[in-house]
Amino acid sequence: MTRSPKRSYTRRWAVLAGVTAFSLCPASGRAQTRAELEFLDTSMLAPVPEGRDPALWRLLDDYLNADAQAQPEAASLRGDFRFNDLLSDPSGEAADFWTGQMASLLARLDRLDQGGFGEDDRLDAALLRSTLESGIESARFRPEQTPISSISGPQVWLPQLGSRVPMLSVQHEADYLARLRQVSGEIDATIATMREGIAAGRVPPRVTVLAAPAAARSQATEAIADDPTRSPFYAPFLSRPDSVHAAPAREVIAGEIVPAYARLADFLEREYLPACRETIGASASVDGMAWYEHALRTHTTTRLTAAEIHAIGVAEVERIQRDMMGVIRRTDWYERITSGDSSVSQLREADDDALFPAFSEHLRTDPSFYFTNAEELLTAYRDCAKRIDPELIRLFGVLPRLPYGVREIPRFAARSSPTAYYYPGSAEGGVPGYFMANTDRLDQRPRYDIVPLTLHEAVPGHHLQIALAQEMEGVHPFRRSISVTAFVEGWGLYAEKLGLEMGDDAKHGMFADPYDDFGRLNFEMWRAMRLVVDTGIHAEGWTRDKAIAYMLAHSAKTPVDIANEVDRYIAWPGQACAYKIGELRMLAIRARAEAALGDAFDVRAFHDELLGAGPLPLDVLDERMDRWIAAQKD
Repeated sequence: MTRSPKRSYTRRWAVLAGVTAFSLCPASGRAQTRAELEFLDTSMLAPVPEGRDPALWRLLDDYLNADAQAQPEAASLRGDFRFNDLLSDPSGEAADFWTGQMASLLARLDRLDQGGFGEDDRLDAALLRSTLESGIESARFRPEQTPISSISGPQVWLPQLGSRVPMLSVQHEADYLARLRQVSGEIDATIATMREGIAAGRVPPRVTVLAAPAAARSQATEAIADDPTRSPFYAPFLSRPDSVHAAPAREVIAGEIVPAYARLADFLEREYLPACRETIGASASVDGMAWYEHALRTHTTTRLTAAEIHAIGVAEVERIQRDMMGVIRRTDWYERITSGDSSVSQLREADDDALFPAFSEHLRTDPSFYFTNAEELLTAYRDCAKRIDPELIRLFGVLPRLPYGVREIPRFAARSSPTAYYYPGSAEGGVPGYFMANTDRLDQRPRYDIVPLTLHEAVPGHHLQIALAQEMEGVHPFRRSISVTAFVEGWGLYAEKLGLEMGDDAKHGMFADPYDDFGRLNFEMWRAMRLVVDTGIHAEGWTRDKAIAYMLAHSAKTPVDIANEVDRYIAWPGQACAYKIGELRMLAIRARAEAALGDAFDVRAFHDELLGAGPLPLDVLDERMDRWIAAQKD
């Protein structure tokens, strides 16, 4: 899973800005918000390369400029500091302005003569069209009116901004201080927009917002008011105590930010939670099934229906369950059963239906599978990452230059956060990538999660793929700014399986320990169950309890993880389906390549090509890889 400083789980329209999107809303009331569509001077962007269509290239310039104005936090991360002192605007007025920008850009794209386009121009035009069309369609559902859940919103992303944006100069410190002075207004504008949502009947399920007031209140404690250096907003100045901006930052935190978060917490407790709906499915919302169908198209980049995705999930759950039973029979736990250990002798003759829940209970309750302190868990992740790093050269010809690290998820966000996620970095901005690990509730963070999670969130998963996309050369910067959930998360899940091809164990790779291998399958099962549960909740009327019971019955995931995940699916319809759909497509492409090329198949060349154009919609990826396979045969 990937996240950004302003991670908005309800910005459902950003099909290609998906997993790294900020709110694409220009700053209402600032100089760039105008009735007529205008764009900045594009002279600072790259000149038109030879062989590329000038009109398309400049259209991409204009899109990127509009996007930088709309989401200045994302621009900062990309190393574009023109709006480094601004926050994006969460208002409905700003959302309408951005929709108008997208419509104008799409009209210009429609007017282009594409008859002479080469391969790169055709690909860029297709990606821009997908971005704009999906954005315009999504605007119908007013995503800006539902910006907060327990795992997203300004109570989560804003306090982490200081640890994410570049801080390379005194000017950057001044810019950050300017942003701090806008936080109070950002909070008040968010509240106003949510009131518009209440009036329209557009509110999230109550269960997805329950933890949000406490998270907001954690930024408004008396301890922070008395000592602003304890606020996460002050974090950039902890290593710069002599900065001329440090004292003003403390004043803004104590005098403006703390009261703003108190207002937000009060609003959430007194107005918003009582107005939220008790139903949980997207089909039961004011926008109904049309919203969910759009969410599925957006996140999977396919035309699969909810029923088709549900059926794929059921079949995958059954297949993975069989593989899990094979791994269970490799464990010392199973050996004890078959050797006559009296404590489990009753299971010796048991069938799979009895063995699996017994083994799952063993994993959930044996303290040897869990860490005793946060630093021990973080060290295990870091050690695993260093075991993987030298193996990458076996599978990739091109590796990224950007480094990455492992950090813990901040305590104020950890209780309602997933097990882990990845924050993209930026070479231009001087920010490394970070694998963020949850150290809350250590009795719910098993050791057998370490290997698959590191493969997924760090390398060869999100960090490797996203950093390579950022480092693409010879492409328009637009291409380095986009993402596709099905590609990025599908690659993350595919990367977990690549652990079987690493290390010295020819059969099991990084998963020589059967418990680690079970952990891998447990994670794969988790993604397969998402297809069943997400569609069950949003299209088939499943209750939250039914979804939790289904996941407990088919995996060894801990109850806390499962409850958090189910709430995430409720809050973010369709997104969870992207992982397995994307992975299955990538596995199918590889199978075609191996069958067509036989002994000539080169896994390093295959992976370089698969990742070489950045994240692509799945159908576009299919076509690109089929052309590569044909060229390799020749």
